[in-house]
Order: sequence, then C-alpha cells, then structure tokens
Amino acid sequence: MKAFVVEYGELKLKSMPEPKPGNNEIVVKLKTAGLNRRDLYIPNRRGNDKEALILGSDGAGIVESVGADVTRFKVGDEVIINPSLNWHENSDAPPKGFDILGMPDHGTFAEKIVINEEQVEMKPDYLTWEEAGVLALAALTGYRALVTKGNIKAGETVFIPGASSGVNTYIIQFAKSIGARVIVSSRSDEKLKQAQEIGADLAISTESDWEKELENEQIDLVIDSVGAATFNRSLDVLKQGGKIVIYGATAGDEIDLNLRAFFYGQYQLFGSTMGSREELQQVLAHMEKHEIRPIMDKTFELDDAQEAFNHLEVNSQFGKIALLIE
Repeated sequence: MKAFVVEYGELKLKSMPEPKPGNNEIVVKLKTAGLNRRDLYIPNRRGNDKEALILGSDGAGIVESVGADVTRFKVGDEVIINPSLNWHENSDAPPKGFDILGMPDHGTFAEKIVINEEQVEMKPDYLTWEEAGVLALAALTGYRALVTKGNIKAGETVFIPGASSGVNTYIIQFAKSIGARVIVSSRSDEKLKQAQEIGADLAISTESDWEKELENEQIDLVIDSVGAATFNRSLDVLKQGGKIVIYGATAGDEIDLNLRAFFYGQYQLFGSTMGSREELQQVLAHMEKHEIRPIMDKTFELDDAQEAFNHLEVNSQFGKIALLIE
C-alpha cells in the first residue's frame, strides 16, 4: 500500500506492507487524514532511524476487516481514528502507557491502518470525509483545555493568544456554543477577520498593548499555546483568581515568572495535552448537538503530502489541513 513515511530522516512516499488485524484489531481503509504540528517534529525526533515509520495521527475511513474478538465494529462501518492511545477514562493526567498515534506506532498517512478497536469511534454522519479526517487530535486537545481543565462557563470570557491553529479554531467554536465570550489575538489582520467570522467576539493584534486593549474586559480564562512569547502578557490581563491553561509552547518552552505577583494574584495554572476516549466521546456528542464543523484550510492528495507539510510549516493556514487518500 502507498504511505508517507520518514526513513533515514527523510520524508518520502513508499510502498509498505498491507496490515492484518490481530484478535482485537480492525483494519481501516482510510479515506482522509489530517496534519498536525506534531507531524513536523517527528523526523527530527526519529533521527536517522532506518525503519520506515508511517506518519500521521488523525484519519477517517471504512472498516475493511476485523479481528476474531472485535465486538464494537463490523466491516463497512464509517469511523474516525482516536490518536490518544491507551487513555480511556478521564483523569487528571494521562495514565502510564499513554502515547500518541504516529510514533512509535504507524500512523494514518497511508491507504490503510490496523488499530485496536478501542481506538476508533463512529464517524458523525453530518461531517464530510475531509472534516472527519482532521477532527480528533485538535478537537480533543481543545475540549480538554477549555472544558475539563478550564471549566469554562456561560457568561465567562476566554482569551486565546493565536487565532488560527486547528486547536484554537475548535476552542473558539466550543466556547461560543457554551455561551462564553471569546477574545483572540493574531499578527494577521486576515486571520483576525476569519476568527470573528467563526465566532470570536473581539480580535486584537498580537503587537498591540493587551492591557490597554482589554482594560474593560474581565478575562476569566486564558488558553495559551504560544509559550514564552505570550505567557507573562497573558497573565497580565487575567483577572485575579483566574485560570491559565497551557497546551503548547510553539514560541519557547521556558519563561521567567514573578512568583510573588503570581501568588498575590491567586492565579491558577494548568497543563493540558490531548485527552481521554471518554472526553473524545463527549466532544463528538457536543459537536453533533451544536452542528460544529472543523474549520478547513486546504486539502492535498496523499501524493502531495510533502507540499502539505511545507504549507503547515510556514504557518499561513487558518484551520485544518487534510490529506485525501481515496
């Protein structure tokens, strides 16, 4: 089968063996897959490993075959892949054995994938294949940060530095469906406009004076994935006793923190990453109830996966990037 892999540190299309299901596994014939920033980092993490690894965490397709002990699915079912491996019930942190699909296990940038039946959910009927293929990782990450960790409530205000990532486009829509006020920032006027089109109530420039721009706002929750470049600026606009949830650090892992100002402000700081199967099922139910759709940026053919990677790397997208496999 055709697959997009990293081998000896290089990205390439390659023919790989077709997978066969074990007792509790299913083979999914993939129709679409979704890119995530994680995919960009894996080649460096793998180094010059000679074993070809199929990249990709998100995908959707049709069950082609099932193992002897499979009970949740049958041949012909339309499904999405849950990339959050071995994390079933919601918990404060991932359990031992948690991992993310696409390293070390083979991922979704291929014509087929074999996976345990516990890592698959039924595809919502109202979503297109492109939408279903980009859903799980970003939507689950955003939901856990906003709802499980951030505990957002109707009438509260959430501030999201960075408006255009796949995760943040979900967070904007989830927060609005819950009844929260949403404020975002971006360097791009076009992305600020797009964020408002999908529900943001206020969109401000990353380069502006946030304290001045938001002096009449009460920020109950900040969800920050930028990291060092925005953490202290975010803290400066957060109400005393408010929450800040961190799920990424694209602009630096390490910060200087004034501990005295932090404890005097009685702030609450939470880390968050991915989420459990229980939360993914909540995500799917919430999205279906409110008819929330992934925000799509662009779709590429599997043969053009390298071009899709290049598009993601320059960070010009607004929303999710899909690979069309069939």
